[in-house]
Amino acid sequence: MRIIHYLNQFFGQLGGEEMTKTPPRYIEGPVGPGLLFNTLLKEGTIVGTVICGDNYYAENIEEARDELLSMIREASPDLFLSGPAFNAGRYGIACADLAQAVRKELSIPVVTGLYKENPAVEIYRKELYIVSSGSSAADMRASAGKMAAVADKLLRGEEPGLPEEEGLIPMGKRVNVFKKEKASKRAVSMLIAKLKGEPYKSEVPIPVYDSVTPAPPIKNLSEATIALLTTGGVVPMGNPDHLPAATAKFYKKYDIHDLTRLEKGQFESVHAGYDPVYANENPNRVAPLDLLRMKEASGEIKRLYPYLITTTGNSTSVADATRMGEEIAAELVAAGVDGAILTST
Repeated sequence: MRIIHYLNQFFGQLGGEEMTKTPPRYIEGPVGPGLLFNTLLKEGTIVGTVICGDNYYAENIEEARDELLSMIREASPDLFLSGPAFNAGRYGIACADLAQAVRKELSIPVVTGLYKENPAVEIYRKELYIVSSGSSAADMRASAGKMAAVADKLLRGEEPGLPEEEGLIPMGKRVNVFKKEKASKRAVSMLIAKLKGEPYKSEVPIPVYDSVTPAPPIKNLSEATIALLTTGGVVPMGNPDHLPAATAKFYKKYDIHDLTRLEKGQFESVHAGYDPVYANENPNRVAPLDLLRMKEASGEIKRLYPYLITTTGNSTSVADATRMGEEIAAELVAAGVDGAILTST
């Protein structure tokens, strides 16, 4: 059985960040992790590899998808593999987006591998078989083994088992499973275990979300220092600090103490998750410095914090976003900032 494998520029052995704008290309046979997959697969063989740079895919999603689909269609595969992408956001989005397109357009099975906090998981998990990988390439062998096992089942025409059995990220679907004991007996057994403090497992897992306590309101805005933050990717023209277009792992701070507005041609958005044309025409549409200066001049706020804090929220992992948020909050508190305006896209 024929398998086509998708990799980014790094795992495709073309290079690192300097090669992220590499356009799609097709290579005969396995490359990099594909060599490992071919030792693990029992029902199929990787006969070709499609490769694309992370930034090229993120910045040209429709064009990159169409180019890669054409290459994959021409190879006539029986199954499509992508990744694993671990916790790499740009790579994860490309793996999942292309896998979804292949499934819909070519009507063949697809398998990808992502870390549970990869931003692509929440977007695509309801439609794809996503193997739960580790957060980094250190987990390559284990992740490839689980992906190969799922791929072999699909090539045999079998449906994968329960997520916990296959190492898959749950799709959010409930299926009927026959048990020897009645539901009433199982429920009482779980209750007794819970009362005794013994381990037990619910048959209907409930999602757990972080609970954030809102900060108390600012009592007097006219005495408050306010900071301007954005996840819309607004940076000085030319992006001198190379803020990523997606999956940012850092934020930047730019001095705006003597600016009344963000001028066209001096600032731009590098965010790859929306069309930046209107933002670049007037960067204040994303980071409203002009309006906050008006509030400052009228006395509605006492002072505007003299720095714009910016990053790109596109495909940023929960872990990275949490870390950056904590760092920014600590810095603003130390600077005596009373509140912040955080804009998105």
